[in-house]
Amino acid sequence: MLRTYKDSKFQVSCIIPFWNEGDRLYKVLDEVVKVKNIFEVICVDDASVENKSNNIKKRYPKIKFIRLKQNVGKSNAILEGLKYTNNEFILLLDADLRNLNYKEIEEAVKIIQYNPDINMLIFRRIKAPLFVKLTRGDVLSTGERIIKKNLLLAILNNSTKNWELESKINLFMFKNNKNVYWFPHSGINTHWKWGLSTDLKYHRKKIADIFSIGVINLLKLFLFFGKKEFSTHPRREFKT
Repeated sequence: MLRTYKDSKFQVSCIIPFWNEGDRLYKVLDEVVKVKNIFEVICVDDASVENKSNNIKKRYPKIKFIRLKQNVGKSNAILEGLKYTNNEFILLLDADLRNLNYKEIEEAVKIIQYNPDINMLIFRRIKAPLFVKLTRGDVLSTGERIIKKNLLLAILNNSTKNWELESKINLFMFKNNKNVYWFPHSGINTHWKWGLSTDLKYHRKKIADIFSIGVINLLKLFLFFGKKEFSTHPRREFKT
């Protein structure tokens, strides 16, 4: 059951954009609906070929569901989802995650609610492959993060498209010296899912979008951004 964490003024909305994820989406939602301290979950179907609207509404009646008429890409799908919430913090989740653990999500949300001075909490993929960890993709490229809505809107409204999102979020936070921490979680992406031709096209476009911020900026992020684990930040009880 979805409900607000009773001891906090700061509510978190979860937005999950998806395109042609099939049953992978259900595995994510089955875990997300167990989270007790999320105020709402908003699913944005970015014009998937198969319309699962009725199935989702029937299986998850508490979830807000939006189906777009045409494919607009990940960033714009999230921007559309933001129109349906007024909460201060947004939890972004990818729809193809495996090994998702609702207790880890609950703890991450609790961190934000007790420490609202944090601008972004990144979910570090501790079970990511070695190559991903060596390139720091377990922090820099993860789609799972809690971020203040006003900051996310500022980034999305600045011509952010498709898979540029994570790189542009990181760069914005780095350049503006925002308060960013990471928190470990067990979820990992499904990288091969639509067939070889479509998957290769997808990964080429994703890499191009990541590099759209420039090699120098990517190097700066690799060397200096997202280095602080939350455990180094003292937890503060928030009075209501």
